[in-house]
Amino acid sequence: MSTILNEFTLDAKDNLRRLGDKANGFIGSKVLLTGAAGFLGAHFCHFFSNLNDKLNSNHKIIIYALDNFIRGKPLWIETFIKRNDFEIIDTDIIKTKTFPNVDYIIHAASVASPIFYRQKPIETMDANVIGLRNLLDHAKNSPCKSFLFFSTSEIYGDPDEFNIPTKEEYRGYVSSIGPRASYDESKRYGETLCVNFFKQYGVPVKIVRPFNNYGPGMSLNDGRVVSDFFQNIIKNQNLELFSDGKSTRTFCYVADAINAYLLVLLSKHDGHVFNVGNPKPEISIEDLAKKIIQITNTNLVINKIKNSDIEYLTDNPKRRCPDITKISKMLGFKPLISLEKGLLKSYRFYLENYKGIL
Repeated sequence: MSTILNEFTLDAKDNLRRLGDKANGFIGSKVLLTGAAGFLGAHFCHFFSNLNDKLNSNHKIIIYALDNFIRGKPLWIETFIKRNDFEIIDTDIIKTKTFPNVDYIIHAASVASPIFYRQKPIETMDANVIGLRNLLDHAKNSPCKSFLFFSTSEIYGDPDEFNIPTKEEYRGYVSSIGPRASYDESKRYGETLCVNFFKQYGVPVKIVRPFNNYGPGMSLNDGRVVSDFFQNIIKNQNLELFSDGKSTRTFCYVADAINAYLLVLLSKHDGHVFNVGNPKPEISIEDLAKKIIQITNTNLVINKIKNSDIEYLTDNPKRRCPDITKISKMLGFKPLISLEKGLLKSYRFYLENYKGIL
């Protein structure tokens, strides 16, 4: 547990320094966080707990941390169960109509792993649409200061070379019936819901589109490429590529991403959408595997094999790279953590918390 807490705490304290006086916007407020047991939820919980530890009793933030814990309760959640500034709520937002009245809503509950949302497409769509609608209805009837909706870079589909890096104005090239459509299209519809709740009812919603966030807290069984490669490393297995490895991605370390999300949440830019990612380096999946082998100082090799799932590569984008000009100019966001440093921090986390138990 030491490295779990250490990596989370280090990143939380780093974000407190980066936000500076802007963090005062949370003083004395109430925050509703959905998906609290997830990858991003863990970092939000640690950010708010570290902020509270610096405040006197009259200024404490109350955090309502919601999750259905369908994949179990992570070890770190026990820390927050014992705190009086957190209320851990075991509930399913698809079925829940009643929520606490709060100042800020962070809606991060979703099935974001391609493995899981392809196995459970209906549940994925329900969470992304019905769960969101329940929260928006609540925000309409019980006004809040700000509502943050997590969309995805997947709404862009497979952009052509003229739209890389991809700007928020790009409308996307997405299949509505492919194996990834349950996630992609429900997130697109979620964005439409948010914008129209803002226009019609004045709900102060902001939309963020994450581009390949990674780091401590992401489960090794998540099914995304960084965690897949580290699972191979921890198991001392050769790294497995289920493609030719030529597709390219950019990766944004989670502390950088959380900084961006907090800046958006605290802003007055209601109805806006922001890309959140790190545009450099854009790296091939094969080169990412080589880099992970290098930083972990292992003698493993890369094996290219065919996935047993015949639709594994269907609609998989060839390139994914964000244009972050908008969030940089409007909110001053700048990613600071290099890919090498972020991967090393991730490796320390995985090595401490998974070695010997897989």
